[in-house]
Amino acid sequence: MADADTQLKKVLKPIHLWAIAVALVISGEYFGWNYGWAVSGTLGFLYATIIVTILYITFIFSYTELTTSIPHAGGAFAYAYKAVGPIGGLIAGYATVIDFVLATPAIASSLGAYINFLHPELPVLYVALAFYLLFSVLNIIGVKESAIFSVVITILAIAELLLYLGIIAPSFKTSNFFSNGMPFGWKGIFAGLPFAVWFYLAIEGVATTAEEVRDPKRDVPKGYIAGLATLVVLALAVSILTGGITDWRKLSNIDYPLPEAIGIVLGKDNTWTKLFTSIGLFGLIASFHGTVLAYSRQIFAIARSGYLPGFLGSVGKRFKTPHAATITGSLIGIAVLLILQSTSQIIILSVLGALTMYLMSMISLFVLRKKQPDMPRPFVSPFFPVFPGIALLLSAVCMISIIYYNPLLSAYFFGGLILVLFGYVATGRHKRPISDDLLKETLA
Repeated sequence: MADADTQLKKVLKPIHLWAIAVALVISGEYFGWNYGWAVSGTLGFLYATIIVTILYITFIFSYTELTTSIPHAGGAFAYAYKAVGPIGGLIAGYATVIDFVLATPAIASSLGAYINFLHPELPVLYVALAFYLLFSVLNIIGVKESAIFSVVITILAIAELLLYLGIIAPSFKTSNFFSNGMPFGWKGIFAGLPFAVWFYLAIEGVATTAEEVRDPKRDVPKGYIAGLATLVVLALAVSILTGGITDWRKLSNIDYPLPEAIGIVLGKDNTWTKLFTSIGLFGLIASFHGTVLAYSRQIFAIARSGYLPGFLGSVGKRFKTPHAATITGSLIGIAVLLILQSTSQIIILSVLGALTMYLMSMISLFVLRKKQPDMPRPFVSPFFPVFPGIALLLSAVCMISIIYYNPLLSAYFFGGLILVLFGYVATGRHKRPISDDLLKETLA
């Protein structure tokens, strides 16, 4: 068995998992998705959102089979390692780290933009850096404490979105929503796919807390399914109602679409507008906190298995949390924030990581069904092989679309993957046995 220096505390319950699932994603309802309007129009983006919603429904029901069968903090890394070996594990691990680590600078930038909207004297960048410091510390203090925080902040974020919908709904006009709804034709639907993915991106991060769940076989499915249902309703409601209050082009290229939308409806100096913008930070904070939690566990798990320097795979003696992995992930995110100051570009890179991880996970599911049909599966993917097949197909469609419309960013992402693979193979690490006792047990 793994020693105490590499074991995480089992403290999480279904309510915590639901909160973490929603918290990881809910900022996607607050910003980022509106960039999809700029390349799709309102109607084109709605079609893109429906496609991506089907992708996530089929993916989560399939992914939960892997999460409950192999409750490991590495998530997709562990599943791919068991299914297709060290190289597959490395690809999935790289993709998942990019997914979570690059989501945080996008959220941090939007946090800065929200606060700058209220207080123009506060620079966006400095506010973003302050949030990195605050939530790195919170996640180091302890997972139970941060999970309780997730529950509270998630409930507040959902309440705020419901308040937002109630305020703008009376101003919704179908003529606004359908006006110039597909200016780029059917091609625009594919261009909008990465921004539709942003509505749900990072919900898979619940898997990285599997080792900290008291009863992962029963509790993980409950958390995933409840979280996804909550997010589907909110994503569709926010995008549709917001698109009908004004000319959507006024909201398609900013980091704070919801405060701007309320400002259009009520006036920017209205008390409700200022109040909403203030409490609007709840949703962004919830996701920022959740992604810090997710990437720290992912880096920790990969390092514990020998893929990264050993100090990243240790936990603190006092709080039993992966402090070194948390700090390292935060430093990488800050560097990306300083180098890539375009939120839409950061989102696309994060989505590339997510889709690569989805592809590897669904491939792993099919391989494990064939190689190990008798492996204990507390939760079985419904409608197999249809659900994982749809998830695999739609992930591939989204990936091809992003590569077509964003060749340079795609080259950065895959270039990084090639460098990582080359270094891994050149040093012979792919031939060495893993050092993670917990993962060894799942391979038995």
